[in-house]
This record gives sequence, structure tokens and C-alpha cells, in this order.
Amino acid sequence: DVQLVESGGGSVQAGGSLRLSCAASGYTYSSYSMSWFRQAPGKEREGVGAIRSDGTTRYADSVKGRFTISKDNTENTLSLQMNSLKPEDTAMYYCALDVGMGWVHWPKDTDFDYWGQGTQVTVS
Repeated sequence: DVQLVESGGGSVQAGGSLRLSCAASGYTYSSYSMSWFRQAPGKEREGVGAIRSDGTTRYADSVKGRFTISKDNTENTLSLQMNSLKPEDTAMYYCALDVGMGWVHWPKDTDFDYWGQGTQVTVS
């Protein structure tokens, strides 16, 4: 079974940085996309950044220039480096994996097949 386990969330002051990690296991797909989504209380879940198996990345406009998504294929770990954090970045952050149309329809989350449990990021 595919498992995604996030870590690295926490509380930070505005302007600070955090690095989220997602340990992925149980999949053997050669073509896939992985993404970070976030959901703040009372708001819909939104795509933050995505990376395809060929290394292509894409970002939400709200985080461009501040967040960087990357994947370590040796360790099967997805990361999100978040710099210059703002209070509006406060949310639960989720790691997700898709082997179908997720990349095409991103930042929609409906095509992503596998999800982690989430990690909380609070910026004050």
C-alpha cells in the first residue's frame, strides 16, 4: 500500500522559514506527480506546489518565489522549503501522490489518489 507521512510542521513568526517533508513508500510508479496542498479553517483545500516525475514543478501564485518543492528520489522524500512565511500561510499541509490526471488538473485536488495525514503550519 502507498503510504505518505508528513513531518516538519510547527509554529514560526512571520518572515521565518520551515521545511516540510513527506516520506513516501509502497509505490513503484515511474510516472507520477506529487503535490503539497493546504487547507486553512473555513477554506477549501488549495494546491501549493507540485512536482512531476521528470522534475517539472509548478506553484500557486501566492507562494511563487517563497516556496520550493523538491523530491529526493533516492530517499523517496518530497520536501517543501517555505521561506518568508506569512500569517496567511497558516494551514494544515498535506502531501499527495497521483498517477493519473493530477498534473493536468492541478491545483485541483480531485485526481490525487493518495494522501498523507497532514502537518500543521502556524505563522504568527
